Amino acid sequence: MLGRWSQKRHALDEPFPDEWRALLSERVVHWNMLDDAEREQLEDLIRVFLADKRWESAHRFALTDTHKVCISAMACLLLLGLDYDYFHKVKWIQVHPTTVILQGTRATGVQGVVTDSPFPILGEADYEGPVVIAWDSARESATHPERGHNVVYHEFAHKLDMADGLVDGTPPLSDRAETQRWIDVCTREYEALRDGRGGPILDPYGGVNPGEFFAVATELFFDRPIDMQAQKLELYDCLAGFYQQDPAERERRAHARR
Repeated sequence: MLGRWSQKRHALDEPFPDEWRALLSERVVHWNMLDDAEREQLEDLIRVFLADKRWESAHRFALTDTHKVCISAMACLLLLGLDYDYFHKVKWIQVHPTTVILQGTRATGVQGVVTDSPFPILGEADYEGPVVIAWDSARESATHPERGHNVVYHEFAHKLDMADGLVDGTPPLSDRAETQRWIDVCTREYEALRDGRGGPILDPYGGVNPGEFFAVATELFFDRPIDMQAQKLELYDCLAGFYQQDPAERERRAHARR
């Protein structure tokens, strides 16, 4: 049986299947916005990701390459400007057919308040456990980025946040100056959102805590980058600095090619 690193090397020895390209072109809008070099890089990331991570089906869901390739493409889009090892906290992906209902006692997001009421979720990122994804939500997100919500981006952003061992809404950054700028801008925007002054573009759920703010901002950064750049320029620039990507310019280029 191949070891983890051998599996990664072996994955890149195999050509990217044409049927996967056709699938992504049809099912993942952002695939069609990438240039040739970005697609080639994403293909490599997808192949490594599929070989490196464990996949698990929930509730007897018939998990196929369609599900795994689409989810992998959206997850790995976040890594186009980052090192693959930023996903070292991702151990396995658990795919559910639809909304997951959580049971048991849990925190509510309000300090000191817990509840045991059933709670529906579209995804979850456990620190030492799986990334949980509801397939129907992921499928819709992939084809409707204009809505600004993507459960795959959201949950894998949490894993990036966890990469430095802290869940605080600040992913690993390159230097002290970038970290301070991140803290200044994101704290200001987070507090404004929490207090109802964040404007219409950011989902209010981002006001629950700094970790959720980063995940919500990541969704918007990739799905509605031009709007985010116009309305939240400093926040957009912080995310562009971390992800080393400019999805607003990518989207403009894609529109110009049509």
